[in-house]
Amino acid sequence: MSSPAEYYKTLPPISKAFGTLCFAFTVACQIQLIIPEHIALLYGRAFYRLELWRLLTNFFFLGPFSVNFGIRLLMIARYGVQLESGPFQRRTADFMWMMIFGSFTLLALSAIPWLWTPFLGVSLVFMLLYVWSREYPNANISLYGLVTLKAFYLPWAMLAMDVIFGSKILPDLLGILAGHLYYFLTVLHPLAGGKNMLRTPLLIHKVVSRWRIGVPPPRSETSNERSAGVAFRGRSYRVGAN
Repeated sequence: MSSPAEYYKTLPPISKAFGTLCFAFTVACQIQLIIPEHIALLYGRAFYRLELWRLLTNFFFLGPFSVNFGIRLLMIARYGVQLESGPFQRRTADFMWMMIFGSFTLLALSAIPWLWTPFLGVSLVFMLLYVWSREYPNANISLYGLVTLKAFYLPWAMLAMDVIFGSKILPDLLGILAGHLYYFLTVLHPLAGGKNMLRTPLLIHKVVSRWRIGVPPPRSETSNERSAGVAFRGRSYRVGAN
């Protein structure tokens, strides 16, 4: 059985970086090295006072140490890692682009006054969960050992649990909406005969290649994916799952 350090080393790069930053920022806030208000998404301060870091740092705070924080971190460790190691295996650039697109989508949605939330980390986690649930719709999931359900319904079940326990559901809904938009543009629309409108930019491929992030795919596979711009390798159950 591997040690925690060995397990950490085996994690795929993007999920590992996201989870590590979320943990680090929460620890920093817990010991008061960082004040949460200084990293929150406040558009007035971000643009009028040029505190542009807020557009990024708000994604790395999942709340203070609590059961909810632990659950969100475990969601990254399970669903984010499984997504990056499975459908996005050897396609780090595509996974990074999905995270970037999700972040910009959430920032745009949160700019609407009645959809604003100061921290979008939970929303980004729910986006990962939603995309994972569409990629593995028929997997059986035990929810807190109380009920078993298909993975397709897991995002909604987690949202319902937040309602029961009195947590805010707006971040969950924003993440589900961002995840569905990504899935629609990269999978559902192309399956219906449309074009993939979210091709991974060449710049992202160059960054991943330049900094050797993850395991690079074979040359032929890379060129094919760049030309096609696919985010998923189509599977037969997708059509029936919708």
